[in-house]
Amino acid sequence: MPLREVWEREASDFTQWLEANIDVLNDVLDINLINAEREKSAGDFSIDLVAEDEENNIVIIENQLEKSDHKHLGQIITYLTSLKASKAIWIVPEARPEHVQAIAWLNQFSDVGFYIIKIEAVKIDESLPAPLLTLIIGPSLDSKLVGETKQNISERHLLRKKWWTDLIDEANGKYDTIANLTPTVNGWLGFRSGVRGASFNFVVMKHECRVELYIDRGLERGNENNAIFDKLYENKNDIEREFGSELGWERLDAKRACRIQFTRRDGGYRSPEDQWAQLQEATLKDMEQFGRAIQVYLNAIHI
Repeated sequence: MPLREVWEREASDFTQWLEANIDVLNDVLDINLINAEREKSAGDFSIDLVAEDEENNIVIIENQLEKSDHKHLGQIITYLTSLKASKAIWIVPEARPEHVQAIAWLNQFSDVGFYIIKIEAVKIDESLPAPLLTLIIGPSLDSKLVGETKQNISERHLLRKKWWTDLIDEANGKYDTIANLTPTVNGWLGFRSGVRGASFNFVVMKHECRVELYIDRGLERGNENNAIFDKLYENKNDIEREFGSELGWERLDAKRACRIQFTRRDGGYRSPEDQWAQLQEATLKDMEQFGRAIQVYLNAIHI
């Protein structure tokens, strides 16, 4: 389906979505990008996204919702030299052959790793539109078979949908709020907390599961997000005592939202399926305790 039907504006819609969901790039490239930040300045120019890899090297990400063009290629090279980045990722719906050739040449004759990623919007069954990212070319590849990559990514979507379907089935009769949710192909599944702008989310990754409270009242209400987070943080010790473990408190000052989370690192959707039930039951219990520990303090906030 047309990308503009999913993300109307490149900067305020797609780039903002990618900043909050940088894990989708990590899955495609098999690297770990962290600390993604939008609209980073590079001289007189502004880069769509700047992140870091596991070795603290700078990675720039340039998004384009139309066919690749010379202007964006020039911008990428300018940004690289300005920030002394080690990697550049160019996301486009269609890469012109001459641009693929140019990136292949740059990978061969420079120390920088260049990637072109194809972006599409797809639907599986009755699910909401989801992004499909396909690696076209990378620093260690002369080319990438698009069909093969699509198959691998579609497999991930189907695995995640099955994970959520099984989790919801596991919740049936035990956790009524969760049992009424609809499975998706995304890496998260959420439900409302009853407080405006605050939702409880399950997150599943290849080898991790997370429960979180995600606080987001919108781009223009960052102060309210921070105020809610700070009110909860005042009760940090009591909340963690009730939950039974330390939590991750992420104010995320450089971003629009805040997060409180607990991560279980003993398995995810890439774990053998015969381990899923045990993982999902543990995650459901995490969410039950997590919600109980936070909800009373959340309900007391009037902002």
